[in-house]
Amino acid sequence: MNRFGIRFSFTTFGESHGKAIGCVVDGVPAGLEIDEAFIQGELNRRKPGQNAYATARKEDDAVEILSGVFEGKSTGTPIAMVIYNTNQKSKDYTNIKDVFRPGHADFTYWHKYGIRDYRGGGRSSARETAARVAAGAIAKLMLAPLGITVKSGISEIAGIAASSFDFDHVATSEIYALDPSVEQAQKDAILLAKNDHDSVGGVAHVRIENLPVGLGEPLYYKLDAVLADAMMGINAVKAVEIGDGLLGARLHGSENNDPIRNSGFESNHSGGILGGISNGDDVRLNVYFKPTPSIFREQHTTTTQGEEVDFALKGRHDPCVAIRGSVVCEAMAALVVADMVLLNMGRTMEGISRYYRA
Repeated sequence: MNRFGIRFSFTTFGESHGKAIGCVVDGVPAGLEIDEAFIQGELNRRKPGQNAYATARKEDDAVEILSGVFEGKSTGTPIAMVIYNTNQKSKDYTNIKDVFRPGHADFTYWHKYGIRDYRGGGRSSARETAARVAAGAIAKLMLAPLGITVKSGISEIAGIAASSFDFDHVATSEIYALDPSVEQAQKDAILLAKNDHDSVGGVAHVRIENLPVGLGEPLYYKLDAVLADAMMGINAVKAVEIGDGLLGARLHGSENNDPIRNSGFESNHSGGILGGISNGDDVRLNVYFKPTPSIFREQHTTTTQGEEVDFALKGRHDPCVAIRGSVVCEAMAALVVADMVLLNMGRTMEGISRYYRA
């Protein structure tokens, strides 16, 4: 499926080495001011080729809005956006035309469809996530007047974990590090792996602030379930934690519960979600990325004809996909929340009556 969301939804299209990638965002309320510079700024955070810690592929990721916007505002109709691919080197992939790259979707796409675009993985390439970031920027524009903010950063790389979270520092960090005290060690780990023709994994931390109480649709469209779904759908993500996550399984109930006072919750082990519904506290997620599977070492694999071979990959790849992936996590979180906000509007007769009587 290429569509995500119910009321606020988006569909993406395109391949890594095709002419373009893009998205169609549906359900955007009419009259929303569409700041194109903001959308481009979000894409610039994710775009490749910015420093030594990302792929060398240079793409401007210049977005063009094709529909759904008139005189700077949304019209209530689908907003279509396109990003043209301008720096493909498809010849870098000719040596894997009939070879399955270990750790990639080559093997599964071939066996599912009987055909695959071997140029950078085609549809399975992380290049598609640029379209998600464009859609997420629209969601952020909708959430901003409501005071809801979504932000992210890197909390861990190659096992080197942050001990503090400074979201202001993320904006100035080449690797979007949350903790400046371990940033250099994280950078060194990335470059060490890169120079050794290898890669490292990492963890992105996402924070959603100022959510009202009540977002989430039990039982089968819970806020935490859909957030986990959104994160697990991102390339290279292998695990998601909400709140204390795995730590909660090691605690007693007396330690894990969040005591309540009239002033609010005394702790936030739940990560801002109870029973699949936001409780008004900050929503906290940890998103775990595996090491980039594209490495420049000789590896064992098989061909589409079943022949066992050894091969060495060519091309341009991120030594740590978690860095740019954190921006995608942020976008997907914004898209989930925008959807939940619209879904929640008609949950009580009081709310419906207030709208229509007005």
